[in-house]
Amino acid sequence: MQQTILSHQQIQHKIERIAYQIYEANVYETEIIIAGIEGGGLQFAKKIVAKLKKITEAKIVLCKLSMDKKDPLSSGVTTSLTDEEFVNKSVVIVDDVLNSGTTLIYGVHHFLKTPLKQLKTAVLVNRNHKKYPVKADYKGISLSTSLQEHVNVLFETKNDRVFLD
Repeated sequence: MQQTILSHQQIQHKIERIAYQIYEANVYETEIIIAGIEGGGLQFAKKIVAKLKKITEAKIVLCKLSMDKKDPLSSGVTTSLTDEEFVNKSVVIVDDVLNSGTTLIYGVHHFLKTPLKQLKTAVLVNRNHKKYPVKADYKGISLSTSLQEHVNVLFETKNDRVFLD
């Protein structure tokens, strides 16, 4: 049985709030890099980028962060930008759900190889089952769930939603 956690309208509100939080933390930056983890994270990042472009004059750059989510250590992490393109920049890594923290911690590790001005994380849903010491700086909702429950995020035109299985 599915239980709706966030409706389309609620998600739009979360996107706007997160975009404003990112803007406020980077108000003096001329460029902000939004790195979406491939899959739901990239879709969520695109929505944040669209909102940021409406509220700031800063250059907003979308970066795709790719890895094998089941085995990021062997697959490695790649980005659609070169390392030089984010040197001394403000970077926000975006994912749809923070569950164990595995994909976020490997994403963070990738960016730590390059000197940055600032590195933050944003997620739509923050679950409390982390096995790594990683946190979401910007989050849509914090959700306490059992390990047997599964959070699904669907991004569909005018019908975004988050539900629990």
